[in-house]
Amino acid sequence: MRTSRIRLGTSISSVFVRTAPTIAMAASSVADLSGGRFIFGLGSSHKVQVEPEHGVAYGKPLTRTRETVAIVRALLREGHVRFVGETIRIENFDLWYTPRHRDVPVYLSAVFAKGIALAGEIADGIILLSSRLETTARVHAQLAEAARRVGRDPAGIEITTLLPISIGDTRAASLAVLRPGVAFYTGFFPRYNRMMAEHGFVAEAAAIAAAWAKGDREAAERAVSDGMIEATAIVVTPEQCRARLEAYRQSGVDVPIITPFARGPGAKSQFELVLRACAPAPSR
Repeated sequence: MRTSRIRLGTSISSVFVRTAPTIAMAASSVADLSGGRFIFGLGSSHKVQVEPEHGVAYGKPLTRTRETVAIVRALLREGHVRFVGETIRIENFDLWYTPRHRDVPVYLSAVFAKGIALAGEIADGIILLSSRLETTARVHAQLAEAARRVGRDPAGIEITTLLPISIGDTRAASLAVLRPGVAFYTGFFPRYNRMMAEHGFVAEAAAIAAAWAKGDREAAERAVSDGMIEATAIVVTPEQCRARLEAYRQSGVDVPIITPFARGPGAKSQFELVLRACAPAPSR
């Protein structure tokens, strides 16, 4: 509410834990409040969260995502929708008002080839997670192939990636901040465990999964190697932050999404340190 230029986005809203019309109403509201500066990030979330935490059956995640996007776009553009799909059926839903912002950009989260292809077919952008610098070229190619297959120009699809960032006085201190988060994501989410294995950290991913299954969080954290963190996050001193972000841009990432990680009473100051270090250098 205090800004006029910054873009606002969801990163990432699940297509399973809210109904598609509810998602569309929320998107319309935030687009209106932000004056049209809203990016709508959607994803399928994970079975290990959706079913036990929300009591919702999880199935056909890509189909559910595709159908949710179609419904949300129809409601934002027309104000009403009827829809019969494989995972969603809506007899009739009417917003009872005409949205002022009818072309809200939709970005889809994706990790593997099928999700990337879906983004290439229907999305305005893609949201990657903890991607490596080497990942971007492959994602570019997969997006382009999928987009051209349906007659879209791949140049219009923005590539973003969530980048965990830790800044400390020493490399060891920065690594220590991120290690618990990497252990959690790799241990708890099967999809991210597979992603880390495909990034080249096969032994680490297997050890973390085994420790997590036994409930041994400390062992899971010990299994996270320094190389695993440095390849999928930004672990630097303040002076190195901008250079590392620029490396991601040079690799083909249009928008590196700064994701500070900190806990405890000093978290706010750590967030501010990361944001200031990553911000563009003042012009002279």
